[in-house]
Amino acid sequence: MSSPVDSTRSWLTTSTHTAWLDDSLRRLLRFGSGSALPGGGFAYQDAQGRPMPDRYPALFLTARMAHSSAIGVVLGIPGSGDLLDHAMASLTGLFADTERGGWFSDPTQPDLRKAAYDHVHVGLAAASACAAGHPDAPALLDQVIAVIDNRLWDEQAQMLRESFARDWSDSETYRGANANMHGLEAFLAIGDVTGDARWHRRGLAMATRIIHQAARARDWLIPEHYDEQWQERPEYNRDEPNHPFRPYGATYGHSLEWSRFLLALHASPADVGPADRGWLVDAATNLARTALERGWAADGQVGLVYTVDWDGTPVSRLRLHWPVCEGIQTAAALLRTTGDPYWEGWYRRLWDHAATHFIDERGTWINELDEDLRESGAVWPGRPDYYHCVGAYVVPTQPLSPFVTLAAAGRPSAIRPIL
Repeated sequence: MSSPVDSTRSWLTTSTHTAWLDDSLRRLLRFGSGSALPGGGFAYQDAQGRPMPDRYPALFLTARMAHSSAIGVVLGIPGSGDLLDHAMASLTGLFADTERGGWFSDPTQPDLRKAAYDHVHVGLAAASACAAGHPDAPALLDQVIAVIDNRLWDEQAQMLRESFARDWSDSETYRGANANMHGLEAFLAIGDVTGDARWHRRGLAMATRIIHQAARARDWLIPEHYDEQWQERPEYNRDEPNHPFRPYGATYGHSLEWSRFLLALHASPADVGPADRGWLVDAATNLARTALERGWAADGQVGLVYTVDWDGTPVSRLRLHWPVCEGIQTAAALLRTTGDPYWEGWYRRLWDHAATHFIDERGTWINELDEDLRESGAVWPGRPDYYHCVGAYVVPTQPLSPFVTLAAAGRPSAIRPIL
């Protein structure tokens, strides 16, 4: 750390810091209230909050707004209910494929492939809306569960398949860690609201393959790309280093996300067997240390680079907002789990970095910076979706289990704890 850390008092127990988090969340959701599109979905916004041209309302962003606004509802932030109503109406209306089942990634192009990445976000949205008491949420959650069970879940591999044609034929041969990582997040939420422990057990199976086996073998760099037999494809997309979903190499932001989800699994009340999950805290610690210690200023400039090669050499030197948000959440989770003041230092450093370089005068986050820390738009122009930012403001103050919306509502997981 660049400066000594007062280990006797965490920012997370300081009233001024928690008040700042609360005010920042309110400002962010107020800015996002103007993103609801009359025909359904949410706009990509520019720095002034205006819809960006030539951008379609995306399924995963609409699902993320449902999740974010559900958190706002349970925290009592006025305006969040209208956002949640709009998101739910969009998911059950504009985006719903009533003929073939599932949801359209882009409702203006209904014949695009149906992606597991998008569908598990709908699962997170439905679970969050259930936690917020939305009347349409239970039926939506039942629909998501049916799609996952009947289409997306590969029982033999204990992993998610990647994508399908609209009629659920032509399963893609590619397999990705990213969809399974967000699947783990959704499964934690679904298990907590339904009380069905199999969702947490599925999450543990996914984490075991991707992290306990693959990432551990690569010195805590996560292989992101696989074939349909789950054989690694380390050279995949070498010529697309800035791909928004499948970039070449290792993505330190995903290491930080996985770390937090592993800690949530460790805290789960589900009977997944204590001996089976004893590795989770160790793996979470190693993933986060690797990402922050190797990734911070890896190219000589402050911040976290987007991707690195398998020897740790930076590939894409862009700085995206979301790895900073995920680092904040994970540092807080590791501090809560281990009590090690080392993580307090990272929590403070990441917030200082965010306040200096990413958060603008409106309280929104610049989505992307170039290697010189100037605003860029090579991958994600404009202002981001709110999911990662809301997480940074809310997750650090909540317990690791149950998932954040249920925790913020002050309710326990519906899964019966191990006795």
